[in-house]
Amino acid sequence: MTKLPISVFIIARNEADRIPIVIRSVRDWVDEVHVIDSGSEDDTVKVCEALGAKVHFRAWTGYGPQKVYGEGLCRNDWLLNIDADEEISPRLRDEILAVFAAGPKHTAYTVPILPLYNFQERAHPWTVHHHPVRLYRKSCGGFKDSTVHDTVVMHNGSTGRLRAMVNHRSFRSLSHHLDKVNFYSSAQAEDRFARGREPSFLALLLITPLSFLKSLILRREILNGIDGVVVSYMYAFQRFIRLAKTRERFQLARRKNETKR
Repeated sequence: MTKLPISVFIIARNEADRIPIVIRSVRDWVDEVHVIDSGSEDDTVKVCEALGAKVHFRAWTGYGPQKVYGEGLCRNDWLLNIDADEEISPRLRDEILAVFAAGPKHTAYTVPILPLYNFQERAHPWTVHHHPVRLYRKSCGGFKDSTVHDTVVMHNGSTGRLRAMVNHRSFRSLSHHLDKVNFYSSAQAEDRFARGREPSFLALLLITPLSFLKSLILRREILNGIDGVVVSYMYAFQRFIRLAKTRERFQLARRKNETKR
C-alpha cells in the first residue's frame, strides 16, 4: 500500500493496553507516526517503538499545548491527529485514501467520532454527535494553545466532511470513566473560575435532568437501549460535577478573602 504524505501524532500516558490498535490502524498507509508521551509508568513507550512509532517525552502541560508540540514534530503539511483511545476504522482509511487519490479539495476535514463503551459490542451510528477537525494542513491551521480545550482552528481554506468514523473507546470501564471525569472536571472548574463563570442556582438545579435528556434524546442514545441509559446518566453526572466543582472553587476563594479582612 502506497503511504500518503500524512503525519499522525498521538498524545499518550499509560496507554500500553490501548494504543497498539490505534497505531496499527494508520501505520501502513501514513508517512510517519509520532507519540507524545507525558511520563508513562507502564510499557507505553516500549510498545509504541516496537510498532514503529517515534516516541517523544514532554511533561504534561495540558491538552492544547501537548498537541501544539506534536504538530511541530511532524515533517508533513498534512496532519492527522488521533487520541490513544481511538481507532481509524477501515472505512475511514479507505475514504482518506480516496480523497488523496483524487487530490484533496479542502485544507481540512472533520471526522465523526463514534463513542464505544467496553460493555458495548457496537454502537448505533446515529449516536455520533461530535465531528471535530482531525485531518488538516498545518500551514492553514492548528490546535489552540488551551490547557483544557483541544480544538483545531483553521485560518485559510475550506473544511470538508468525511463520513466514515473514528471508533472512540474512551473508557476502559465505568470506574475509569469516573476517574477521567474527576480529573477533567477539575481542570474545567479551574478554567471556568479563571474566567469568572460562577454557576447559578438554576444551572445547578437543572443541569442534571437536562443533560440526561440531551444525551438520551438529542444525541439519540435511546437507540442503544439500556446501554444508552447508562451512558446518558454518566454524561449528566460529568456535566453536573464540573459546575459543582466550579461553585466550590468560588466559595473557597470568597472564604479566603474573608479571612484576610
